[in-house]
Amino acid sequence: MKTIAFFNNKGGVGKTTLVYHFTYMLAELGHRCLAVDLDPQANLTSMFLTDERLEDIYDNENSRPTILEAIKPLNKGISDILPAHVERINDNIGLIAGDLELSLFEDKLSSSWENCLNRDEAAFRIVSSFSRIISEASKRFNADYNIIDIGPNFGAINRATLIAADYVIVPMSTDLFALQGLKNLGNRLENWHSEWEYRVNRNPEPSLILPDGKMAPLGYIVMQHGIKESRPVISYLNWANRIPKIFRQYVLKESTTNSITVEHDDNCIALLKHYHSLIPMAMEARKPIFLLKPSDGAIGAHLGAVRSSYADFKQFTQRVINDISIRESK
Repeated sequence: MKTIAFFNNKGGVGKTTLVYHFTYMLAELGHRCLAVDLDPQANLTSMFLTDERLEDIYDNENSRPTILEAIKPLNKGISDILPAHVERINDNIGLIAGDLELSLFEDKLSSSWENCLNRDEAAFRIVSSFSRIISEASKRFNADYNIIDIGPNFGAINRATLIAADYVIVPMSTDLFALQGLKNLGNRLENWHSEWEYRVNRNPEPSLILPDGKMAPLGYIVMQHGIKESRPVISYLNWANRIPKIFRQYVLKESTTNSITVEHDDNCIALLKHYHSLIPMAMEARKPIFLLKPSDGAIGAHLGAVRSSYADFKQFTQRVINDISIRESK
C-alpha cells in the first residue's frame, strides 16, 4: 500500500482532473485504489459521483458519509476518529468523499501542530487523524494505492495530509507563477518533514501509530502543453525548460549548473496534453476521457483523441508505478 499526494500550491494546473484520470488508469491496469478527497472544495468527489448521489450525500445536514464524519468525534473532543465511509465507484476504485466543512478543522489542526511540542497526546491524535483514517480505510478496501487530492495552499489541512504521503507528485503549468510556486513548495516540504520528525519523538503514547512524514518528491508533470508535430510548442518550452533546474534546486535540494530540457529530465514524469474537446464530453458521461465510447459522442477525430489519451495516461501511470517500485527496492 503506497500513498501518493498530488500537490501544487498554484491553482488551475489541472491537478484534480489528473488525480481522477490517474486513479482510473491504475484501476484499468488492475490495481485497487482508494481516492481521498481532502480538498475542502470537494471537486474530486463531484467528478466521481453522479448529481443524484451528491444530493444524497450532502443534503443530509446531520450525518454525511464523507471525511467529516470520520473526524467529527475527534473535532468535538469526545472521542477519536471513526472508520470513514468508502464509496465504491467500481470494483477497483473506492472514494473517501470530501466535504466543504472540512475547512472548519483547519484551526484545530494548526493549534495541535504546536501543541505536539508539549507532548500533548490529543494533539498528536488530531494531527495524525488523516493518516490514520486513510490507513484504516485502505486496509478495509484492500487498496494497492491511496491517491490524495488536496487544495492549492500551505494550510494546516494540507500539512496534516502531506505528512501521511509516501510520495508527492507535482502537476505543473508552464508560466512564471507556477515556477515561483515550485520554489515555495520545495522549501515547505523540507520544513514540514523536519518539523514533523522533531515532533514525533515527543509522542507520549507509543501505541498511537503516526505517519513517518516521508512525502518524497517523485517528480513533476507538465500539464496542458501545446502540441506541434508531437512536441511542445516554443511558447511553452520557454517556461517548461526552466522547470528541471528549479525542481532539482528547490525540491530535491541538489546543486546543478547544467541546463536540462524538460523533455530529457528524468524528474519529468510526463508531458500531458489537454484534450480540450474531450473534457466536456467526459464530464457529461461521468467517465475519464480515455474510456469514452462512440455512444458518448466520441466519433471521428474524437475517437482518435480518445485512443491517444489512453496511451498517454497508461504510459504516465506505468512510469509512476515503475518509479515507486525502483525506489522501494533500494
